[in-house]
Amino acid sequence: MEKTTLCYIEKNDKVLMLYRNKKEVDINKGKWIGVGGHVEDGESIDECLLREVKEETGLTLLEYKKCGKIIFYIDNIVEECYLYRGFTFTGELITCSEGELKWIPKDDILSLNLWEGDYLFLNRMYKNDNYFEIELKYKSGKLISYNIKEV
Repeated sequence: MEKTTLCYIEKNDKVLMLYRNKKEVDINKGKWIGVGGHVEDGESIDECLLREVKEETGLTLLEYKKCGKIIFYIDNIVEECYLYRGFTFTGELITCSEGELKWIPKDDILSLNLWEGDYLFLNRMYKNDNYFEIELKYKSGKLISYNIKEV
């Protein structure tokens, strides 16, 4: 099972979002997502978070919170993703090789072109402070089932 991180960095009631539009072959192409990526061998989940945020944004996270775990079932792929919110950071945004980074007002996030399941976990993350787990099952790009539980 692949392990990944996903972070939504906040500043002045805005959230840093990544519009995936630069890679020719990209499961997330045309979608807005947070920043993050795959955990490398020997790397902790938090180390992955910090490395991926730095690589994709140029920012160094100073304060962050693990909010939940998402298990994605996408056709024959299973991915365990750790969901974070970032609160304070240093540095300046860089050009991301995977897409366009943009600060989006928090109230506008759910109006973006997101994966169907992202609406569920983002809504949950911003309305409730408790750690949760969610399973999202996709078939041919469509959400076919989900299950959310507090841990």
